[in-house]
Amino acid sequence: MTSDKAHIPVLIDAILKHCAPIGGRWLDGTFGAGGYTRALLEAGAAHVTAVDRDPLAFEMAAPWVGDYGDRITLVEGVFSRLDDYEQALDGVVLDLGVSSMQLDLAERGFSFMRDGPLDMRMSQSGPSAADIVNTADEAEIADILFHYGEERASRRIARAIGRARAEAPIATTLRLAEIVESCLPRAKPGQSHPATRSFQALRIAVNDEYGELSAGLAAAERALAPGGLLAVVTFHSVEDRMVKRFIQARAGKSGNVNRYAPDTKREDPAFEQVTRKAVGADEDELAINPRARSAKLRVARRTAAAAGKVSEQAIGMPTVEGRS
Repeated sequence: MTSDKAHIPVLIDAILKHCAPIGGRWLDGTFGAGGYTRALLEAGAAHVTAVDRDPLAFEMAAPWVGDYGDRITLVEGVFSRLDDYEQALDGVVLDLGVSSMQLDLAERGFSFMRDGPLDMRMSQSGPSAADIVNTADEAEIADILFHYGEERASRRIARAIGRARAEAPIATTLRLAEIVESCLPRAKPGQSHPATRSFQALRIAVNDEYGELSAGLAAAERALAPGGLLAVVTFHSVEDRMVKRFIQARAGKSGNVNRYAPDTKREDPAFEQVTRKAVGADEDELAINPRARSAKLRVARRTAAAAGKVSEQAIGMPTVEGRS
């Protein structure tokens, strides 16, 4: 299997700028097509541990990964366990977008632009999107679409899915896209496809992306050495909110939610904010990579304080009953 488009690493110049000078040992928790890993190695990283749950990522890297010798280690796994793979890191980078190699392959079932099996599994194992739309009750499907995709028409779409699957199982991406489209107004020029939010929500549910992000941020805190950098690229508002709140909380910037509550002992900050606001793509990058339009980068530097904890609720992680 091959993708017909080259992967362009989003906001890589911004990452290299805000994390300069690049050196020491890094972990790329979302290896994908290898764009970040290669850029870090070329910028001076002594070693990169490249993590991905998709075995296809390592198959596609085979032609070039040997060029870097022992400076790169490939790990098939999830970034929520990154502290199990490496410790005392000088940097961790996470790109939370779907890899172009996954979107471009119809057989992976991530995109409604090409017909294929309704799959969406990054690890190519476990329950698929088809399993959810064909077996979950309508209330759960509606909650997934609303909480994970911010789809306002979630209940209407869930009812339409229920009617459609009663006639025949929903097995392909185009059939699901047609069902969703039938529930929503026709998109105006410049607007995203009507099925975008629903497909995003199902992909997040299939791969437990919000749970992975919450656990991955905590794992990065445990794995980074003092002075180590955490760089996270997000692609939609919920992810960015989670990263922003995590960094604020662990940098001691979140404040007291209830001013009438008694003062509690504050932990020493585990991070310092490097980017005070989210960094977006500049016009030059947008001209060559439109995918970067929704991307946001946040960077924080690890202090010498002991690793702590922050709750999923505190960082605004959406939850669906029965899917935790």
